[in-house]
Amino acid sequence: MNEDRLMEFVHRFVGDLGATMAAGGVVIGDRLGLYRALATGAQSPAQLAERTGTAARYVEEWLKGQAAGGYVEYDPASGQYSMTEEQAFALTDPDGPIFAPGAFQLALGALKADREITRAFRTGEGLGWHQHDADVFAGCERFFRPGYSANLIAAWLPALDGVVDKLNAGVAVADVGCGHGASTALMAEAYPASTFTGSDYHEGSIEQARKRVSGNARFVAASAQDFGGGPYELVTTFDALHDMGDPLGVARNIRGQLADDGTWMIVEPAAGDTVSDNMNPVGRVYYTFSAFLCVPSALSQEGGYALGAQAGEEPIRRLAAEAGFSRFRRAAETPFNLVYEARP
Repeated sequence: MNEDRLMEFVHRFVGDLGATMAAGGVVIGDRLGLYRALATGAQSPAQLAERTGTAARYVEEWLKGQAAGGYVEYDPASGQYSMTEEQAFALTDPDGPIFAPGAFQLALGALKADREITRAFRTGEGLGWHQHDADVFAGCERFFRPGYSANLIAAWLPALDGVVDKLNAGVAVADVGCGHGASTALMAEAYPASTFTGSDYHEGSIEQARKRVSGNARFVAASAQDFGGGPYELVTTFDALHDMGDPLGVARNIRGQLADDGTWMIVEPAAGDTVSDNMNPVGRVYYTFSAFLCVPSALSQEGGYALGAQAGEEPIRRLAAEAGFSRFRRAAETPFNLVYEARP
């Protein structure tokens, strides 16, 4: 045994263990308003506890762990804690382009199903999206919404051929697998002349989505294989196709619901086409989420086929071609997402 390699692995393990426990600290800090209060200026544990209506001894231990992990700053001379501008940017604004607490809420929610997922590993059965803890649904929205807010209207839709002009003129749009409807609401607000229908098979998510209905948006409970109401000039799927058990059936239904010159915008997690391409921090995040959420969700549905969250471009391209789309291209990308355009 190589002792240096062993210690390198031990260091990685200790780092991961700390990060795992720190996830709970981030979620607590968000829920109790600790980050938001600390972002206003340097404070002692007692001062922060008083401002947030929390117990000072707990806050003290929380702050020490946060400082050890680099999520807040500690000044040994004054005994006070503070946040840098960058830390506050990522930890305090749920509507900003980066919001770390949402990602950790999603992760902790997913881990609550560890016993069910262990059983699924043994049996090969699935675990439906609707069977997960409520933090999965809320965390999913809070994890993905910042990226959509930063990119959907400003970059992704303009990257599609002629779509923005259609949206400004007024067309029908379907947002399939919309979850809590964050993507639907963003588009509806930006393009008031168009009408938007968000759909998802999970009734609980649709109930939440309906709370944000505007005059030109509505939400319906329907599976991606069965939604109707076309023809649509634009159909969108946001980080959802890989969760579906019959992605080819979904693609064929979308093709049938599109107008003759319509567009299907497919937003999927960033991934290369080989496993080696995804041996990086983003790949690690998505593969692990996929084992707990995406693959079990897909295997719980009719079809029993799981793309996984790191499918890459070529499987999506082939799927679109099999469903009858003649044009396919990568239209845009970010460090976390790839955006594809498929047309009849």
